Amino acid sequence: MRHGHTQDLTVDIGEGRSYPIRFVQDAKEVLAKLVTDQADSSGKLAVITDMNLQLAHPELFEQLLKEIPTFVVSPGEPSKSVQRLGELWDFLAQIQLDRQGKLVALGGGVIGDLAGFAAASFLRGVAYYQVPTSLLAMVDSSIGGKTGINISAGKNLVGAFYHPEEVLIDTRLLESLPATEFSAGMAEVVKYGLLGDLGLFQKLEDLDRLHPQHPELPSVIRRCCEIKAQVVRDDERETSSEGGRALLNLGHTFGHAIEKVAGYGVYLHGEAVSIGMIAAAELSHRKGWISMDDCDRIRILLERYDLPVSLQEKLLAEDLLNSMKRDKKVRSGIIRFVAMRNLGDSFTTSDVDEILIRNCLTSIGAV
Repeated sequence: MRHGHTQDLTVDIGEGRSYPIRFVQDAKEVLAKLVTDQADSSGKLAVITDMNLQLAHPELFEQLLKEIPTFVVSPGEPSKSVQRLGELWDFLAQIQLDRQGKLVALGGGVIGDLAGFAAASFLRGVAYYQVPTSLLAMVDSSIGGKTGINISAGKNLVGAFYHPEEVLIDTRLLESLPATEFSAGMAEVVKYGLLGDLGLFQKLEDLDRLHPQHPELPSVIRRCCEIKAQVVRDDERETSSEGGRALLNLGHTFGHAIEKVAGYGVYLHGEAVSIGMIAAAELSHRKGWISMDDCDRIRILLERYDLPVSLQEKLLAEDLLNSMKRDKKVRSGIIRFVAMRNLGDSFTTSDVDEILIRNCLTSIGAV
């Protein structure tokens, strides 16, 4: 990495299972080695990517991956579908990928989720690598082994916990990322500060606006990965009755409902989470946990990255509420929220009545 090497991390998932998050100077070199190593072994390599990435890095696909079977999907959330997954399985069968084979998920969160679930289910499990190319995937979705697809009833309702062999992070891949996608990733970065690291939140407040070439970016990404790795180690399958992995859903209970009701693709995931965090801050404030000043600090930081802090078009509170009731974090029909005791200190709570939820939805512009 141009800013000096960022130290690798290990995601320890217990029972002697672990895998590295490697911060690499040049993903192309690492992929080239993977291609060579796999050619020397008996197994095939297959790449799953999207059209945008293929256009942004022609040299990668025309030279390095020219001989490698590559499955390309349209960018965006609609590609996380039963239909695409079925096509991907057929593709892997057609190229005769066997149990010695490996998949490479080269793309953002959508590619990682789709490829990961294909890897978990094809031949009952083949190895895969996460090579995240969006900020959101680098700090969040590529780590922790959650894979899955969307069905008409909701987002990520079908999937598996299935960890990669390695996560390879090269921040230079972010240079071809659209600015809106970078900003969407920053919503998840802010989330990590709010849920468990006040120092990170303050650092984000103090830094000038981060961008792909910013010298501080690699260390900020690494800190987010570290927080996620710790949370995953403590509660891999999100079974903890309080807190645990569910804390990573700060802003997501509202955010997922916004994505679903608005229609997938209207908001980028990070944009919906940004509005969701404003709603979660409102909830925390109305419960008397955080001050109005705290809410303002959150809003100011999100606005610095051009993230929405209220609904861009009117959505019905009733529809949002119904969607939240179908969220996979619901237990015994009760919606669980992640709220903040203080900035940098969050916890899960089910003690939220419907009137308060509606007030929070009104505060972000729902009708």
